[in-house]
Parts: sequence; structure tokens; C-alpha cells
Amino acid sequence: MSHGHTHGPGENHNHSHGPPQQPAPPPVDPILQAQIDADFIPANLGLSPDNNFALCSAHSLEKCTDCGVDYTNMNRLSKLLVQNPTLLCPPPSNVVSQKLSQIVTTTKDEGNTLFKMGKHADAIKKYNMAAGIAVQRPPWESNNFMREELSTVVSNRSAAHLESKDYISALADAEMVIQLRRNWGKGHFRKAKTLVAMERLQDAADALRLGLAFEPSNVELTGFLAEIQEKQGN
Repeated sequence: MSHGHTHGPGENHNHSHGPPQQPAPPPVDPILQAQIDADFIPANLGLSPDNNFALCSAHSLEKCTDCGVDYTNMNRLSKLLVQNPTLLCPPPSNVVSQKLSQIVTTTKDEGNTLFKMGKHADAIKKYNMAAGIAVQRPPWESNNFMREELSTVVSNRSAAHLESKDYISALADAEMVIQLRRNWGKGHFRKAKTLVAMERLQDAADALRLGLAFEPSNVELTGFLAEIQEKQGN
């Protein structure tokens, strides 16, 4: 409904008081739609007794190889939303699960205590637990939170593997830290420490130089590089 009325001397305006016009939806891309249709596989969906979680209808399982379904990630998201009914959907990316962060930190610190006591195998178990919790962050949170937490835990686990003389695991963890936070010197340091233990001095020196490319003033990296160069006779 539209009408004209005066707002002031000599000011006539037309206003529409009907519902706002919605923009037209974008046209469907037939090629993309065909790809979606080709990949779509219908599945019989069941629900848990409280109607909050998806299960296969035949066996009431969250993950069922017979039915070829896996609702684990979807149910994890459902659980988070059920436990936090006041959250916007999806929440802003700067919302952080403080409780989850506290659990990760506490579990990691327990591992650190065991490490200092020389109980490296027990420390690794704690680091495994902390890493498993760290990767369970809700999908709407910034990926940087997970990367920072996980890289710290895995860095400590690399050190524990090194003390246990499991050099392959220590090196694998160091590489994972570098993949998670390439510009963090600690991952390069862990890699170099393991390579020295494996008597690969040149590779260790190269690892430290790469770390110094990101953190030129890192004292830990420069000091360790000097030690390696002295062993090499440089």
C-alpha cells in the first residue's frame, strides 16, 4: 500500500508500507546442480530417543558400516547446539569454547608434570588426550584456536617421544607442528633436536635455518644452530 503525505512545508513523499521486496534468488547452475545430484545418496535416517542425534534407521548406530553412514560429526555439532541453546546459529567465529580450552590446558599440564618426572610414556598418553580434545572445536570457531592449542600439545609430545628414543614418532610430530604453525620456531627446533639424535646434523642445521627465516631473532634456534655448526667443525 502506497500513499503520499506531507512531512513539512512543501515536502511531499511517497512511502510504501507493504512488506519489503525480497531479492530474486540467483539462477541455478545446471552443471553444478547435476554434480550435486550425481553425488547425492539418500539414506534412511533414524533419530535417538530424545530426537537430538541422527542414527541409521536399521541398527540405531551413529556410525554403521552396513548402512554406509557416519553421523559422528553431525551429531557432535548437534550436541554442542543442544548444550548451548542460547548460541546464535551459527555463532560468530570469535566465540571460543572456554571450557574446552581449559580441559586442553589442564590435560597438557598434567602431561608436562609427568614429563618432568621422567614418566614419558604416561606423558604421551596425556598429550594424546589433549590433542584429541583440541581437534573437537566447533566448526564455527576460527581455525587458529585449534592450530595454536594442537601445535603446542604435539610439540610437547614430540619431546616426549624423543626422550623415549622413538625418533620416528618424534620427527613426525615435529613435522605436524610445522604444518600447523609454520612460522613458529618451536616446531623447527623440535625437528632439529630429533635429527641430531638421528645423527643427521646437516638436516638439523637446515631445519633451524628455515625456522630462523620466520623468527630471525629466536635465541633458541640460533644457539642450537651454533652448537651444530661447532660439531660439524664450521
